[in-house]
Amino acid sequence: MQRTYHPDNTTPKGRDAVFVFGSNLAGRHGMGSAKVAHVNFAAKYGCGQGPTGRAYAIPTKDRHLNTLPLEDIHESVAAFIRYAQAKPKTQFFITRVGCGLAGYQDAQIAPMFAQASPNCSLPEPWREHLEPPAAGET
Repeated sequence: MQRTYHPDNTTPKGRDAVFVFGSNLAGRHGMGSAKVAHVNFAAKYGCGQGPTGRAYAIPTKDRHLNTLPLEDIHESVAAFIRYAQAKPKTQFFITRVGCGLAGYQDAQIAPMFAQASPNCSLPEPWREHLEPPAAGET
């Protein structure tokens, strides 16, 4: 499967892509990519999981803003992947979910997106965790 990647800290070109961001279950979109989702992609306050506006929230923190365990985040990522697969004509622009305010490393989160469908653009820093090294690279 051919994956597409985009530079970190960017937003999608045009207005058709769905912005996928890390959120908290309280749906307080006040910082990081959650704030970008609210301001630029109409993510609704109070909606901390699933589709909202022209965005999709993947919770990485609970209602009290405590970081969720990786297992919980993985379940939410799996739900997102099913959602994206069911909408093959929709483009999804995935941020470094869980790698900012939640404090996880790219190597912990990126593999959760290994089964993301071709309509998902992933952050460039995840390439090294999802693609085998090219011949001659170590």
